[in-house]
Amino acid sequence: MPLKLRVFLAFWSAIWHLFLPLVLIYLHRRGRKDPLYHQHIFERFGRYKTTMRETIWIHAVSLGELRSAVPLIQAFLEQGEKVVVTQFTPAGRRETQAVFADAIGNGQLQTVWVPFETTWAFRNFFKAFSPKFGLVMEIEIWPRMVMASKRAGVPLFMCNAQYPSKSIEKDQKSFGLRPAVMAQFAGAFVKSDLQAKRFAAVNVPNIHVTGELRFDQPVPSHLTEAGPAARKWIGANDRPVVTFGSTVEGEDALYVETMKQMLAGAGPKPLFVYVPRRPERFDDIYDMLKTEGFDVLRRSATLPSAISSKAFQELEKPASQPDIFFGDSLGEMYFYLSMADKSVVGGGFVPAGAHNIIEPLALKKPVITGPETWTIEYPFEEAKAAGVACAKPDATALAEALSRSFSPSEQDIDVFFEAHAGGTQKLMQALPEALASAQDNL
Repeated sequence: MPLKLRVFLAFWSAIWHLFLPLVLIYLHRRGRKDPLYHQHIFERFGRYKTTMRETIWIHAVSLGELRSAVPLIQAFLEQGEKVVVTQFTPAGRRETQAVFADAIGNGQLQTVWVPFETTWAFRNFFKAFSPKFGLVMEIEIWPRMVMASKRAGVPLFMCNAQYPSKSIEKDQKSFGLRPAVMAQFAGAFVKSDLQAKRFAAVNVPNIHVTGELRFDQPVPSHLTEAGPAARKWIGANDRPVVTFGSTVEGEDALYVETMKQMLAGAGPKPLFVYVPRRPERFDDIYDMLKTEGFDVLRRSATLPSAISSKAFQELEKPASQPDIFFGDSLGEMYFYLSMADKSVVGGGFVPAGAHNIIEPLALKKPVITGPETWTIEYPFEEAKAAGVACAKPDATALAEALSRSFSPSEQDIDVFFEAHAGGTQKLMQALPEALASAQDNL
């Protein structure tokens, strides 16, 4: 282990122990809006009411990571394996409980909070679940998680991993500490040949190209069937519909300008489906849209908690046709996307970068985002080359693309999607070789 990494780990451990009370205060404050944040708190110290032995460990920090892991987890369950899923956010934990309710009920799967970044918390976790190996979804680099796994003899792999160009630039300016930690993983299952070259350049061992798992994630039919029913209920069958999905702070003014330009244009008046990414922003964004003069229909105020196509047959139609259908719920993105003709993926108009474009493409919806696509380098560049996704720099260009200039066919999207599916099978095929190589190097 490099000396700089040893020094950093000592410093990292001291910081975590010193500021652990502040972390607990943070969780308590987050718990005011979502009580699940400060429930099961002993799990964060590696203490559990129930345990399992000989598990496969999946770390899916939040909702997006969990969704990408769903087909993989299902594949392990079908093989009869026991699975423990660690997470940090309530959204991810709730989704795990909903998707894998049967496996949880029969004792084949357990979801718990990821331990705090301390050696002793992870030691407790390994004792409780004795994982055969671990898969860290996406690019979650936690030094103590990595080093504790290595010390315990648990092969830990990056999974569905990519190393974005901006991350490389940052790492080159920060003493190379993150690459030094990445090199301690047992290996990596990465999204593309380009990503394999990038990880290899920073000495990550045992690399396998397995594609993007999100192309394989299941599409919930009850949500996709409800979308067209909701569109009809609103009275928007003859109106173009655009879904703004996973919008983030810093973008709202641009989207407001886009919507106003489109509403002022010729032709049928569009319906916009507006879905903020973070539930903490729901009330503020709803109030902002009303203040901007839009007629807004709020999902939580008008629809039952359980969405189904049948539910819309029993609802009284809205008194007027709204400008915006406001999506203030979690876990229903496929519902909102299935209402749309075209989709805008949030995050691309701020430096933090764009979010997942695969969900709309799975529903054959053309995708537009902002210029900051470094977070989704794969598969955005491939989708752009196939003509099924594009990036626009500002509100005027976005309005033009949504109104007229960007209209790939469903066949184009089908061809692209089929060319990139199958990541779960590729990973399962690569896993025995990866584990054998990891065991040789323990």
